[in-house]
Amino acid sequence: MGFLGFLLGFFGFGSGVVIGLVIGYYLFIYLQFDDHKDVKIRPFVEFDSKTLERMLPEIPLWVKNPDYDRVDWMNQFLLMMWPNLNTAICRMAKEIAKPIIDENTQKYKLESVEFKTFTLGSLPPTIQGMKVYITDENQLIMEPFLKWAGNANVTAIVKAFGLKATVQVVDLQIFASPRITLKPLVPNFPCFANIFVSLMEKPHVDFGLKLFGADIMSIPGLYRFIQETIKSQVASLYLWPRTLDVQILDPSKARKKPVGILHVKVLRAQQLRRKDFMGKSDPYVKLKLTEDKHLSKKTSVKKNNLNPEWNEEFKLVVKDPGTQALELDVYDWEQVGQHEKMGMNLIPLRDLVPDKPRFFTLDLLKTMDPNDPQNQKVRGQLFVEVTYKPFNEDSDAVEKTPAGTPSGGGLLVVIVHEAQDLEGKHHTNPYVQILFRGETKKTKHIKKNRNPRWEEEFQFECEEPPLNDKIRVEVHSKRSTIGIHSEESLGYVVISLADVISNRRINEKYHLIDSKRGRIQIELEWRTS
Repeated sequence: MGFLGFLLGFFGFGSGVVIGLVIGYYLFIYLQFDDHKDVKIRPFVEFDSKTLERMLPEIPLWVKNPDYDRVDWMNQFLLMMWPNLNTAICRMAKEIAKPIIDENTQKYKLESVEFKTFTLGSLPPTIQGMKVYITDENQLIMEPFLKWAGNANVTAIVKAFGLKATVQVVDLQIFASPRITLKPLVPNFPCFANIFVSLMEKPHVDFGLKLFGADIMSIPGLYRFIQETIKSQVASLYLWPRTLDVQILDPSKARKKPVGILHVKVLRAQQLRRKDFMGKSDPYVKLKLTEDKHLSKKTSVKKNNLNPEWNEEFKLVVKDPGTQALELDVYDWEQVGQHEKMGMNLIPLRDLVPDKPRFFTLDLLKTMDPNDPQNQKVRGQLFVEVTYKPFNEDSDAVEKTPAGTPSGGGLLVVIVHEAQDLEGKHHTNPYVQILFRGETKKTKHIKKNRNPRWEEEFQFECEEPPLNDKIRVEVHSKRSTIGIHSEESLGYVVISLADVISNRRINEKYHLIDSKRGRIQIELEWRTS
């Protein structure tokens, strides 16, 4: 009986399992429930604004506005660099806040205000998108849209009337759209000299403010008052066109732009040493500025004379009067062979008073090494008159010349930036040739490039303002190998200088004559001393 009961129970269980599986399969395959609906896919354009806001509470700016670019890589960079950036920004914020705190401390008769803790926390801001402006100026303009909800902790201790209060700022949130301008762009790392930051609109600032541990922002009306006060204070300081200026490099040293003219008059020399075997010497003077790659200038040769008189005047372009010096070398001219140096000396420009002539009697030396024993020998003396005349306008400013421009001379600076859409018949290996008052200067030669970039600067000294003159800029292509069609013209432009003299500076793109679509960007500056 026990065995029979076991068999019946086993087969009963097995049959129940089989029947249950069959019924379940039938219900799954052949029965459909009424509440089941197929998924409908609809494009975003078919939804209204409220539905979109509910589905996507925070749409990145680069999705809504095609002018903004996605910058996930920069957000990753901020995340990695935030510990260091946090320290640097807090230090800068303290420096900016210090004069403001000092002013208000005296105004409200406070004893002191000191920061106990000042940290922006561990969460960096997020850049929702970046807009970059392309201009013809020597600058880079960016407009990021920043959102930051960090765990900042700024605690200050305020002492007044013998009492001490602790003020703490927590839960800081900032939404801002700053404009960051890097200018001027220079060939030295980090490749820009200044950072200019301004706000394009009032920022959104939200935070908690604790006094003695209690959140005073919960007081009715105080929250809005403090928010509006902060917005107004920040706007008065940095709302465009006001800017926060941070100097990275000295622009004059970074760009090595001309800052003045050095007038040199080589008067005479006396008691020069005899160099020629069959006669006296044939001296001449070569003069140049240190740290300058331009060719040196030289006087005429005075044959068979140990006490020559020249009275010849020269002009040299000064780029850094703090470090440059006038180098004067006296040579003995030789018809055959190398000219022999008779002596030299230097005049540091930092020793000159601007616009005041100074006479120098220089003892000629073998070298500028003070420990060189050969400098003890008498080599003669050189007499010169030197005047440094700095330019009277800011090199980065655009100023109007007043009516009745004086007839004094100056420096015409020509900067060849780039060209676009050049096209030669047989080859396109462009270079630029500048012609002005009989002088010709050329840029470097760039091979196989229809959109070359030179960024080369040229200088022309003028005895008087070239109000009625024109400058001709030609673009040529030169074959890299010898053969037919070795050189051909890619276009030219003739620029009147009247606008340059009146505006001090112009920077424009010109369509090339005799070219289908070619253009060239030229910057012209007029600097007077």
